[in-house]
Amino acid sequence: MSSETWTIRRVLTWTTQHFEKRQVDSPRLTAEVLLSHVLKVGRVRLYVDLDRPLSKEELGTFRALIERRLGGEPTQYLTGVREFYNRTFKVDARVLIPRPETELLVEAALRMLPKDAPSRALDVCTGSGCIAISLAAERPQATVVATDLSPDACALAKENAEALKVADRVTVLQGDLFSPVPPDARFRVVVSNPPYIDTAEIATLSAEVRREPKLALDGGPDGLVAIRRVVTGARRFLEPGGLLAMEIGETQGPAVLELLRAAGYADARVEKDLERRERMAFGTQPVADGPQG
Repeated sequence: MSSETWTIRRVLTWTTQHFEKRQVDSPRLTAEVLLSHVLKVGRVRLYVDLDRPLSKEELGTFRALIERRLGGEPTQYLTGVREFYNRTFKVDARVLIPRPETELLVEAALRMLPKDAPSRALDVCTGSGCIAISLAAERPQATVVATDLSPDACALAKENAEALKVADRVTVLQGDLFSPVPPDARFRVVVSNPPYIDTAEIATLSAEVRREPKLALDGGPDGLVAIRRVVTGARRFLEPGGLLAMEIGETQGPAVLELLRAAGYADARVEKDLERRERMAFGTQPVADGPQG
């Protein structure tokens, strides 16, 4: 950028073209989001003030964000926020960035939780807390337990629960999958977005995804290490008729379906996301069996 006057219009045009050349995803949107962050205004306001010149300080801050984005840092880490299920969550390098398809997992879990009666849900591998917090926010009488192996992720999940005013009903526990959950606890829903990418594939992911915590991505040699443990472990904590809902990799449907059936779930099934990819797996705790000891 030269020393000439840079208006919002000119900055957006230049940055979009620059991002296009460097093959940044959604170049125009990324430029708008970063500039909105620098100017502390909504994206609509940018178009109201297209001829507003940027100060030297604003240009310097924006230029630094452009370089960091070109260096592979995800946009959400640069702005520090991510929208998920109509709420704003704080995100940073401590956690996986919530994806839109995960909202479908929230919707499936919500169908199992009554709107006007107490219920309990467990979110395993909570990360930013987006699933657990969304469930609590949408179901005012629900209480939610959320677990994560990463102490840093747990700290951020607690921050988000406080900020979104559900900390009194969301308990965040640090530990490996089900290990921190009281053994006598029972839940109507167990939901999980576990790591499910096979180890060898991680090196082939985009630079942005590789910036996210490996702990939240690496599902072991076949991508199913954590999924196997969630499938078997959830049966101990589900109420009779309760639902296990998991996010999975798009090629893992047949293998996960086999795991669910082998573990004794009723109505084991895999469902597709909005792009027709098999990304969700479900199993129901048999009513006759009840929780497993």
